[in-house]
Amino acid sequence: MAEHRYTVFETDGGFCGIAWSEAGIVRFQLPTGSAHSTENLLLRRVPEAEKGVPSVDVQRTIDRVKRYFAGEQIDFSDIRLDLGDQDDFFRDIYAAARRIGWGHTTTYGTIARELGAGPEKARDVGQAMAKNPVALIIPCHRVLAAGGKIGGFSAPGGSTSKARMLELEGVVLAAAEPAQQSLF
Repeated sequence: MAEHRYTVFETDGGFCGIAWSEAGIVRFQLPTGSAHSTENLLLRRVPEAEKGVPSVDVQRTIDRVKRYFAGEQIDFSDIRLDLGDQDDFFRDIYAAARRIGWGHTTTYGTIARELGAGPEKARDVGQAMAKNPVALIIPCHRVLAAGGKIGGFSAPGGSTSKARMLELEGVVLAAAEPAQQSLF
């Protein structure tokens, strides 16, 4: 029997994918426009995974994801994850991110400070968010750059997808200032 199983499913936001082990969810793929694209992206990260029928717990997670993309306020903080291949600092960062509730945001620097690290560790927080194996379940879209700027987002659609997810939660970000100001 394969150690990892996966399935692809449709939501109001597009096609998502989820991979799991006996220990919990190991990978979540945010929506793309097609089941094929989602499956390809998911299998790049868990190439040994085989298609499978979700367990009751995994199906509950899928149902929550569908409700989330339908606009319902959903809390993913109790979902069992399998983060066995992550180092301790990244696990601490992910635990801090999981405490950020629906409709709330924080910054990379704030998470670093919360973990007792200096501002130089904000970059590490950003790296952890970029490598987040279960985006949405660990809500990296709620972590912003300094000054409340959107920052990066490594999911399909980039920062536009991040902004849409935040808007779904009622978070309105200030419009970005132009990079260059006119003298006149």
